[in-house]
Amino acid sequence: MTRREQQELIDKGLLLPLMEEFYTIQGEGYHKGTAAYFIRIGGCDVGCHWCDVKESWLAELHPPTATEQIVENAVKYSNTIVVTGGEPLMWDMNPLTDQLKAKGLQTHIETSGAYKLTGVWDWICLSPKKNKLPTEEVYEKAHELKCIIYNKDDFRFAEEQAAKVNSNCILYLQPEWSKRDKMMPQIVDYVMANPKWKVSLQTHKYLNIP
Repeated sequence: MTRREQQELIDKGLLLPLMEEFYTIQGEGYHKGTAAYFIRIGGCDVGCHWCDVKESWLAELHPPTATEQIVENAVKYSNTIVVTGGEPLMWDMNPLTDQLKAKGLQTHIETSGAYKLTGVWDWICLSPKKNKLPTEEVYEKAHELKCIIYNKDDFRFAEEQAAKVNSNCILYLQPEWSKRDKMMPQIVDYVMANPKWKVSLQTHKYLNIP
């Protein structure tokens, strides 16, 4: 296969830069505690300075992998599939989710929402970032809003984002891991004063699992 042919398949979403795939327990948000198969797609230009998977940023580091192979691996483990990144919406997610749905699997995505929403999703976790805001469509379709709290200004940003999502979207505040001891008391106080919000924790890190 030539580089051009490979790029055409990547552009169509038939090949995806696969960073890793693993079966674990969902640690965050509404589905925490649920067994799920994670597909981590490489490539992200949102550039969060506190990102804990910076190795995902450069798509070129991760092998272009056929969606059929990704689905074949996933179906062996779980009915719940979580597509994450990086930023998976940098790529066309339609071929991947069409094949997952054909197998009767539940499709979840974790995204900043900064790119066009592609794919068929049973659950959309929107985690917006200040430096590259979500599209209007993903605000309208998000099932949960997960705002990462690194400093006090993030509460302001979270409220801005909450005003843009649909009325059924569940609202979460989650401490950035390295700042959890400092920010957690502030999050607890904030949620008690503003009970439309819920607290999300990275429980998989407390459990010491992927």
